[in-house]
Amino acid sequence: MIGRIAGTLIEKNPPQLLIDCQGVGYEVDVPMSTFYHLPPLGEKVVLLTHLAIREDAHVLFGFGSAEERATFRQLIKISGVGARTALSILSGMSVADLAQAVSMQEAGRLTRVPGIGKKTAERLLLELKGKLGADLFSAAEASPGGDHSADILNALLALGYSDKEARIALKTVPKDSGVSEGIKLALKALSKA
Repeated sequence: MIGRIAGTLIEKNPPQLLIDCQGVGYEVDVPMSTFYHLPPLGEKVVLLTHLAIREDAHVLFGFGSAEERATFRQLIKISGVGARTALSILSGMSVADLAQAVSMQEAGRLTRVPGIGKKTAERLLLELKGKLGADLFSAAEASPGGDHSADILNALLALGYSDKEARIALKTVPKDSGVSEGIKLALKALSKA
C-alpha cells in the first residue's frame, strides 16, 4: 500500500513522528535505530514504510533502511509477535545483531530486549532460522579480518568472550590471516588486555 514516505519532519515524540507531505501530516512509528538517525525538525526526511491495517486502526511504520523493513516484516509473521514487539526488537538491537543472534541461536541476546521473554526468544530463533539470511550475517561481519573474520569472531564468542571483547581482538588480527592463525592472534591480544 504505502511503501515510502517523503516529506518534512515536523514532530518527534519517540517512537512516533509526524511527517508533513504536501499539507497532509502522517503519523509514523519508527524503531529507535531509525529515530536516532533522523534529521532535525523542519528538514526533509525519507522513510520506507509498512502499513498495518487492523480492525481498530491503520498504523504506518517507518524504517531508515530496506533491511530494517524486511526484518520487521519477517518478525510480524511470527505467531505471538505483533508490530509493537517487532518495533521493540529493532529498537533494542540492530538487524546485523539480530541476524547474528539467530545464526548462533543465542536466546540470551534476545531476552535483553524489553518485552521479550525466554519462550518468545526461543520461538524467534526457531522461526527466523534461515529467514534472515546468511547474507545479513556475513555482511555484518565483513569487517576488519577479511574473509575469515566471521569464523574468528564465532570462535571467540564460542569460547565465552563477549561480543565487544571479540570485536576488539578481531581488529588486531591482520587481514590475510587464516582462521586458526587469526584465532591464536586474537587470543593473544585478549590475554594481554
